[in-house]
Amino acid sequence: MKIIPAIDIIDGSCVRLVKGDYAQKTIYSSDPVAVAQQYEDAGLQYLHLVDLDGARAGKVVNHPVIEKIRRHTSLHIDVGGGIKSREDVLKVFDSGADEVTLGSLSAKDRDLTLSLLDEFTAERLILGADCIDGIIAVSGWQERTEHTVQDFVASYVADGFRKIVSTDISRDGMLNGPSVELYESLQKAVEETEGVQIVASGGIRSIEDLVLLREKGLSGAIIGKALFENRIRLNELAQWIKGAH
Repeated sequence: MKIIPAIDIIDGSCVRLVKGDYAQKTIYSSDPVAVAQQYEDAGLQYLHLVDLDGARAGKVVNHPVIEKIRRHTSLHIDVGGGIKSREDVLKVFDSGADEVTLGSLSAKDRDLTLSLLDEFTAERLILGADCIDGIIAVSGWQERTEHTVQDFVASYVADGFRKIVSTDISRDGMLNGPSVELYESLQKAVEETEGVQIVASGGIRSIEDLVLLREKGLSGAIIGKALFENRIRLNELAQWIKGAH
């Protein structure tokens, strides 16, 4: 199982929100490059970077941060937030991202999403399926759609997506444990398709949570607040990763 630390960016700083609420913002570092380097130095290989300014603005904003992290680390970077057009996707890739997560765009423009999937392939595009009460939410989680998360994911998997990141918004930043029921329901929704990778996000607070998600067959787990607040210590996480593999 991939362990993927998250860096959420507002005004160039590493922050965390509570349930996606921009009014409940905590700033943890003004230097996201240094944070990314700490993760790499500890032996982590992946990074999930969220452009929260971009999510709110409806366009990619923090591409200079991506460029700096790319120059100063060899982390495998996936980026989400503010990606609303092919130009945004290209900007993120040109800035050094390895993968792009399509969240709001996939909920609002299916034709463009499938065109991008055809152009960039399922190796480089991730389907973002963030939800609250089982309903997909978009635009920095400020807007609910009419899509149930299970139908949304199953439909896009049928069209060729193979990597899914799903956040239970009600647990994001709450440190109250991952939404195991959500991930079990998504696994069931795509069980007839081989090779689908589902990454858990939201609520992860301990190594025990990671053990549970691995036992449930998740392909990855995104960790944010728990690392910044030392609920999961970086050295302990690195040791667990070594032991787990």
